[in-house]
Amino acid sequence: MNRLEVAHMVDHTVLKPETTSLDVIALCAEAEALVVYSVCVSPTFVLTARENLSAQIAVATVCGFPSGKHESSIKAAEARLSVDQGADEVDMVIDIGQAYSGNWTAIEQDIDTVRAATASAVLKVILETAALNDDQIRQACLAAQRAGADFVKTSTGFHPSGGASVHAVQVMHATVGGTLGIKASGGIKTWEQACALIDAGATRLGLSGTRAVLDGAS
Repeated sequence: MNRLEVAHMVDHTVLKPETTSLDVIALCAEAEALVVYSVCVSPTFVLTARENLSAQIAVATVCGFPSGKHESSIKAAEARLSVDQGADEVDMVIDIGQAYSGNWTAIEQDIDTVRAATASAVLKVILETAALNDDQIRQACLAAQRAGADFVKTSTGFHPSGGASVHAVQVMHATVGGTLGIKASGGIKTWEQACALIDAGATRLGLSGTRAVLDGAS
């Protein structure tokens, strides 16, 4: 893939707690210059992002971030408000403790509650794959599929277990590839990493260092 094709797959991201509105405005300007697919910002910055982007670039945000340890009704309310404020996409975090417990019904219901609140917005489900084994990744993907999600996503980028891996994306692709989109996110620093994840089945990339990754294109 060439630089522009990969750029069109990127959610250009800033989710650090210390982020300011000026940081988001700068992110949006860089997103326009790099011709990415979307920017991904915290819920409090959805309006700022929408006001500083052309219609060609989508606005994504998060809910239940980064722990997933929120009541489903709270995740849904957060997601609904973001969509009302102009978010085109919502990346929600599951409760991975439920995955450890094998409580897939609870995970499915959690996702379904947010799905019902987000109407036509794209819903991505963050699994925190580095903290899960292969079977847990598969079961979480299937729960997301049953609940009507549009994407499954590897990571928040905030969990100590790590971020995206080629192996996790391969497991996700083998489970729901061709049915759901697959977003690789967390710790992607180089062009070579990005291409390896795409080759494994990723259809979207979450990057905070987008320019550095794209500048690695040969």
